[in-house]
Amino acid sequence: MLDDDTEHTNRPRGPTSPISPTSAISHRSPISRESAAPPPMLHRQRFANRREAGQALAQVLQALGLQHPTVLALPRGGVPVAAEVARVLGAPMDLLMVRKIGAPGQPELAVAAMAALGTGAADSGDERSGPSAQTFVDPALMAATGADQAHVDRGVAREGAEMERRRRLYLRGRRPMSLDGCTVIVVDDGIATGTTLRAALKALKALRAPATNLAALQGLPDPGRRQASARGGPLAVVLAVPVAPAQVLVDLAGEVDATVCLWTPEPFVAVGAHYRDFRQVSDEEVVAALTSSP
Repeated sequence: MLDDDTEHTNRPRGPTSPISPTSAISHRSPISRESAAPPPMLHRQRFANRREAGQALAQVLQALGLQHPTVLALPRGGVPVAAEVARVLGAPMDLLMVRKIGAPGQPELAVAAMAALGTGAADSGDERSGPSAQTFVDPALMAATGADQAHVDRGVAREGAEMERRRRLYLRGRRPMSLDGCTVIVVDDGIATGTTLRAALKALKALRAPATNLAALQGLPDPGRRQASARGGPLAVVLAVPVAPAQVLVDLAGEVDATVCLWTPEPFVAVGAHYRDFRQVSDEEVVAALTSSP
């Protein structure tokens, strides 16, 4: 059974992206590729499992020398990947809760998604996760699959309840983790259509400090860093995934300050197709990973 948190069906895309399969890092900020060490490995074959993918991803992120990194994992599939990244970087890890809303008759094809920071409810003193959740809807996919707003509303109610169940089970009163002044690294095991990632990034946007350049993220002199941190919220957001379609990365680039991806295969097919072992991640594995994180 495939992990229910990963989008396994990819929609038709436009023309081929300018990102080639050998592109591991792309930036919105003014920084040259020469300022970051070249990635030690770029995959052109399936990953053995999520742990191997996380180790490879961590090597590339470590070479960037990001300052004050904090890892946010998308449960459940993104947690084993993120745990390896957090371990190698010596960074704390938390959850970015995401639930997709599938198309009518196609539950694995996300027409909408909702997301909330795992500790968002605790931050606000509210025991409910609903008020802090953000929802993203894909109008094109809704039209193509016949999904209407009532379908999305039912999905929001259903998936919101599951999100709250997971928040209570996984976090278990865990103290909220501040993202102020941190370089937030959002990690998943892969991207298909990007709908769930858009919801996740939308949830983060409310906390964003004004974007600064990657010179600041890498510890180079930048007078804007202190000013941005003083306003509160994450200093910057880096999207890091082992595998994704090139065009989806292009579509998401405007939502983050940098993107790290090890492999952009064509044809893409599905996230699980690029892992030899893509078994479903259990609730117990998520709890164990959070317990052992720095």
